[in-house]
Amino acid sequence: MDALRGFSDLALGSRLKRLSDLLMKEVQLTYDYFHIDFDPYLFPIIKIIDNKEGVTNTEINLALKLSQPAITQALNKLIAKGLITHKGDKLDKRKKIITLSEKGKNLVARMKPLWTIIDIVVKNYTAHESNSLTEHLNQMEDKLYENSLSETIINEAKHYVVNNFEIVDYNPLYAQSFYDLNIEWLKTHFYVEAFDEEVLSKPETYIINKGGHLFFAKRDDTILGTVALMPTDNPHVFELTKMAVLPNQRGQKIGQHLMQHCIDFARKNEFEALMLYSARILENAIYIYRKYGFVELPVEPNCPYKRSDIKMELKL
Repeated sequence: MDALRGFSDLALGSRLKRLSDLLMKEVQLTYDYFHIDFDPYLFPIIKIIDNKEGVTNTEINLALKLSQPAITQALNKLIAKGLITHKGDKLDKRKKIITLSEKGKNLVARMKPLWTIIDIVVKNYTAHESNSLTEHLNQMEDKLYENSLSETIINEAKHYVVNNFEIVDYNPLYAQSFYDLNIEWLKTHFYVEAFDEEVLSKPETYIINKGGHLFFAKRDDTILGTVALMPTDNPHVFELTKMAVLPNQRGQKIGQHLMQHCIDFARKNEFEALMLYSARILENAIYIYRKYGFVELPVEPNCPYKRSDIKMELKL
């Protein structure tokens, strides 16, 4: 019998601590497997430093809302490992700007693909409905005990290495792939609307030149998939759209990697939200959007896509 479960909500704090310790242990096993010398407890600090490309101690405190002793202890560990450096602020010499060292940059570059996989796997472990936090913890713990989190992450990472690809920014050489991938997807699931044809055939005019972004999953010289972040009337909100993957590459979570890349990019650039339009018949896609935190909004009468009957938003 699990005594903590028997104590119900009275043991919520202890339950969360136990779960936290289990998750940290499993992620540490993952790092160890891939010979990455890093303490998962330091992740929030190093991620903030990487995102900001230079941050003060106070800014870390405000961003993470951790105690100052905890932040200082983490920073000291990162300094001891040679992963961060301090330098004086040009305008205020009293301020110390914290940045990644070259060693830190190299380590973060190695960890980023693994972070994406960890994020995807953990979402799968937490994607279930419940009526209370305690019930949700029960379901999550059951899944963790049934399927080792570290083994699942390692297996996914191995799969990623076997099917290795990189995510790159727009290049005019990729314009035809952007068009072909999306036209194929539309013809398979719906039909090509005039608005689609116009945007897909002129990505620089409608996306890049308006401040939008295009990303591509690329293996060697082959474009495997693509996604766009299009500007909206709100300069702080971008539309996640035009996601498509080669038919023979589907099922490898390339789309999820592209979406996570967009979310990370949006957070790093301090967007307020991402929104998207979809169709309810695409049940798997809707499920994944919800898993990533998108919530449903009313579809406006002047929606640009006739096929769309659902609008969703992710607050960042």
